[in-house]
Amino acid sequence: MAITASGFGSSADVPSRRRRVTIAFLTDALGYGAASAIALAVDYGTLVLLVKIFGLHYLVAASLSFSAGLMVAYALSTAFVFKGRARYSASGEFVGFLVTGLAGLALNQVLLFTFVGGLHVPIEFAKAPTAGFVFTFNFLSRRLFLFQPARG
Repeated sequence: MAITASGFGSSADVPSRRRRVTIAFLTDALGYGAASAIALAVDYGTLVLLVKIFGLHYLVAASLSFSAGLMVAYALSTAFVFKGRARYSASGEFVGFLVTGLAGLALNQVLLFTFVGGLHVPIEFAKAPTAGFVFTFNFLSRRLFLFQPARG
């Protein structure tokens, strides 16, 4: 029997730390992806409604719709994805989520301005790649800076 870093026994007896971290990361990404899909539905639906029905400027509408989606993402993420893993108090957690959300909103606005204002892509289509970039940014920043990674 070999001696491992964790004590006696085979290294095959205990999953490696790298594997546990990878599984935790993927689990968080999938959960956050599901929560974000619901938040994106709220964001996108509100965006299209505000632009197409109410005639708001796309950047104003994008700010409002993003904010609605942010609230949904916060509620679902703290309830189901990162439950019990905040590094801060409830108010600190909310502020951190809001700060990362505002950074995501800034990225959202820049990308939409580039796609719609610069490349003349219709807002309904410009939102798709924008959402992908913002999702990645928000997930990584929230997981790295706001919520403790899961421990194996």
